[in-house]
Amino acid sequence: MTEPPPRSLDTSAGAPAAGDEQVQRALRQRPREPGRIAPAAPLPGRHKLWLGGYALALIALAVVFYVLRLHPPDFAASYVPLMRRATVGAMAIVLTLALAKLVGVYAIERAETAVTRYNLRRILRLLVYVVLAAIVVSVLFANWYAAAASLGLISLVLGFALQTPITSFIGWVYILAREPYRVGDRISIGEATGDVIEVTYLDTTLWEVGGPYVSTDHPSGRLVKFPNSNVLTSTIYNYSWPVFPYIWNEISFQVAYNSDFEFVGSVMREAAEAELGEAMIERVRVFRDILSSTPVGEVQVHERPSVLFRVNANTWIDAIVRYVVDPKQAGSVKSRLIAVMLERLNAQPERVRFPKGDNR
Repeated sequence: MTEPPPRSLDTSAGAPAAGDEQVQRALRQRPREPGRIAPAAPLPGRHKLWLGGYALALIALAVVFYVLRLHPPDFAASYVPLMRRATVGAMAIVLTLALAKLVGVYAIERAETAVTRYNLRRILRLLVYVVLAAIVVSVLFANWYAAAASLGLISLVLGFALQTPITSFIGWVYILAREPYRVGDRISIGEATGDVIEVTYLDTTLWEVGGPYVSTDHPSGRLVKFPNSNVLTSTIYNYSWPVFPYIWNEISFQVAYNSDFEFVGSVMREAAEAELGEAMIERVRVFRDILSSTPVGEVQVHERPSVLFRVNANTWIDAIVRYVVDPKQAGSVKSRLIAVMLERLNAQPERVRFPKGDNR
């Protein structure tokens, strides 16, 4: 089976450019997909159909309300007040749904990124639920004081019975406000690592990578769900942090003391530079700019792949190459680099001596 061609690591595809403006934008947690807000587009046919249906329903309910107010039927005189409230409530419901549809089409769909649109849809849906619940309560209870007292008692009982869901809802609000992760980010929380594919009001769903069945960062095929309340008590590792959505990765080989260390280092460094190109230089420059605006100060980081040697406990030397990579490409990049490095190192057995077993 042939190896797939290397994927391009062009910095224009989501990598922040260097400079104060880009760094400040990142520090303000703006989306990683910059773009201009799209101009308002004509309503699609299905949206026009929905809005037309809402308009017809509103007209029909207005006619019913007019009839109930001016010519109430004699057989239902005692129910006329309730019917009027129900009609007004139905009109308010239809109007709320129509406004939500317009907001979704003209405001949310024009948002810059898919993550922003996803979060705004969730917020809009929650607001619609709250408004609809208030309308239903106003229809059922003519006396708002009695309704408030009843709801207060019910809320007190439900507060004790639903502590975990309520805490998870608070966790959802925290996720929106503080953004420890967003849809599409790769995170690690507790024993789970994966890509966030959904954040609901109560839980988060990960598409697991790694895990007990695969040894690399390949998706395992399992979905991991955890309550949003976990973000309030657990440590979250975000590999797709908007400020710097990259990680440092390493490849290590064990070589003998009498190997040509200069040759080993040059092979590993050149292979990494050929794979990463100029992308790593731009990424490290952004990282340095970010550090310069924090109390961390200067940290020794190299703009190009660096090689270091360390003494191993088993009398061999560890040759390590360190580089910056997109976390979602870390596995494939490492596999390609290992193959290239071993091919070049094994071609010079007199200069590079690897550990060998008894069977030769």
